[in-house]
Amino acid sequence: MKPGTAGAGVGGHLAAIGLGSNLGQSRTILLAAWREMEDCPGLTPVALSSPYRSQPLDMISDNWFVNAAALVRTTLPPEGLLRLLQALEAQHGRRRASAGPAIHQDRTLDLDLLLYDDLRLVGERLVVPHPRMARRLFVLAPLAEIAAECLHPGWGKTIGTLLAELQRSSPDQQIERIAW
Repeated sequence: MKPGTAGAGVGGHLAAIGLGSNLGQSRTILLAAWREMEDCPGLTPVALSSPYRSQPLDMISDNWFVNAAALVRTTLPPEGLLRLLQALEAQHGRRRASAGPAIHQDRTLDLDLLLYDDLRLVGERLVVPHPRMARRLFVLAPLAEIAAECLHPGWGKTIGTLLAELQRSSPDQQIERIAW
């Protein structure tokens, strides 16, 4: 994820995580999840962006989201990190649809694995880089705040460049930087 580098490096692999919530005290939930990452074996929090308030995208809801992005170092493989993130979601009351296609729904906590080093992975349960991140302002804006120079391994562009392109091409996505 670092420009021009790949692999584990010092302290494990570098991963980017998208955090989101649109139910309950969203900012409090996101901060709690961030702090809980400090206690997770194999995970070391590195950086957390500001929170951003955003209109729901690809779903119908009256509840706006609070989103942020985090960088972590991990010794876990991608699938292990995904399981850990989903366990944190469940601890915060996240309920996933059990059958059928993925349905976007209101949630107390959503933790998405966005990037994992320079890895490109297409698996049954996990796709890295996150397949829709380059089309979502609520992902790119907070991620650019903490990792603007990181290269997206699929697009070959920096997060900052992807953000600027999306801002020009999708002015209808509403997002507002707020405070913790």
